[in-house]
Amino acid sequence: MESILGVIFHSVGGFASGSFYIPYNRVKSWAWESAWIVGGVVSWLLVPYLAAYLTIPDFMTIIKTTDQGVIFWTFLMGLLWGIGGLTFGLAMRYLGMSLGMSIALSLCSTFGALLPAVYRDVFTNDVEGTFSYMISHTGGQVVLLGILVCLGGIMVCGKAGMMKEKELTEEQKTETIKEFNLTKGLIVATISGMMSACFNFGIEAGKAMAETAVAKGCNPLFQNNVIFVVVLWGGFVTNFVWCMYLNTRNKTFGDYLNAKAPLKKNYTFAAVAGTTWFLQFFFYGMGESKLGNGASSWILHMATIILTSNCWGIVLGEWKGVSKSIFRTILTGIGIILLSVIIVGIGNSL
Repeated sequence: MESILGVIFHSVGGFASGSFYIPYNRVKSWAWESAWIVGGVVSWLLVPYLAAYLTIPDFMTIIKTTDQGVIFWTFLMGLLWGIGGLTFGLAMRYLGMSLGMSIALSLCSTFGALLPAVYRDVFTNDVEGTFSYMISHTGGQVVLLGILVCLGGIMVCGKAGMMKEKELTEEQKTETIKEFNLTKGLIVATISGMMSACFNFGIEAGKAMAETAVAKGCNPLFQNNVIFVVVLWGGFVTNFVWCMYLNTRNKTFGDYLNAKAPLKKNYTFAAVAGTTWFLQFFFYGMGESKLGNGASSWILHMATIILTSNCWGIVLGEWKGVSKSIFRTILTGIGIILLSVIIVGIGNSL
């Protein structure tokens, strides 16, 4: 029953993440950086604080009394993850939800599944759950096979993107994705996938805070909410600095009070996007409390996001006008990625 609940929680979180960018498409007359940082204030500062306040008694005291080394590494991983989150938004901008999320999150799932195991090898005395344990045991070897299959799925999705770029005219490519650019998109999606995995590493680094929360009477289901506060502080810093730079360079500071823009709707849709975005990790934390912060948790979460985002991509017409062979290629890539999840799940159960 615990495993079933874990799968359900991860699936809900994955659906939220796979859907969060849709409200941003309703923001009008604002530059991308303005909409992104408004949503970011909600998703990285306000909602995580509220979630921790409602679920973990005196959570700020836990943060203040935690060893500074734990806080530093948790914050640093959030800072690095912030680069991934920032380029993730750019991947959606240049590739659309379907292709952008498939590539970025497949890489994220790969690195996120491996980083905690490497961390345990280097910085802890743990025997199980380490990378060396994985490569020397059948279950771990199957998990690594699943990761290789996942990388194969990424290559197939990338091929679909290149086929789309060659086949469609510029007008067709920008009909549903206004700034479609395969080269830029692949670069930022790759960076995003690699750096976004640091969030999983941040959860691992901040485990001491979650353990303290449980010891103080917190429901274990919500123990990771205190970790998210610190990780997302780091993520906010990275994104805030970059968006302020873009506001300065592009002279878009006026967006926030632009009377010609539908300000009420813009702030509302950006806030909805930010809240929806945070829900992925709220439910991830609940799923992780049931399944553990291993490769299967992270891969399951990422795969649900990929599946959801591709369904939205199809609904929103991102593959409209492509030939049947291209459509089959992207579906094959998605199928391979989902197969990798099954393999990882089998390996984790051995």
